[in-house]
Amino acid sequence: MSTDPAPREEPYDVVLLVEQALTPADAAQVRALHVELDDDPTIEVIYHVLLPMADAAAAVEASLGVIGGADLIAPPVTPSPDEIDSLREEYREQAQRDIDATAEALTASGAHVGSSAVVTDPPVDALSRKVTEVDGREAIILTRPHLVAEFFHVDWTSRARRKLGVPVLHLLEHESLEEQSAGGGEGVTGV
Repeated sequence: MSTDPAPREEPYDVVLLVEQALTPADAAQVRALHVELDDDPTIEVIYHVLLPMADAAAAVEASLGVIGGADLIAPPVTPSPDEIDSLREEYREQAQRDIDATAEALTASGAHVGSSAVVTDPPVDALSRKVTEVDGREAIILTRPHLVAEFFHVDWTSRARRKLGVPVLHLLEHESLEEQSAGGGEGVTGV
């Protein structure tokens, strides 16, 4: 009597680059993209989530640029290194809360989260490294609409498509697939 070994599960790694914490609706939308793979017992979809941390120094510079007109009235206020370090720590803590919430939302939707990380490197570089590291089958980028960057093709999705050798899907956070495809919002961009 011969017993055939159980079919071996093959990982289907998907790398997600998210701009902010995913809502349960966002997580369900991502999960819905791969639900048909659940019918094949030899495939296991594993999600790897990356969330870039905001740069405290850049945020301070940007906010000072907005109030730059005040230079005519009063001397500019330059934050101390301690203030920037404090802001950087706040950003790090917020990013960790956001990545934890994203992993929880994905898990609650039935997804298997293989890894999650807050990244400080340029987002597309971190995405590229992770796709290579896990031998990712596809990449999904979830962002708010960035019309100017998308118009000039310097947004994360356009840059990732040029850099990666896997399909890249751009979804808009907080907007269902139906809303995106019906033209109610920015829309699903590329596969």
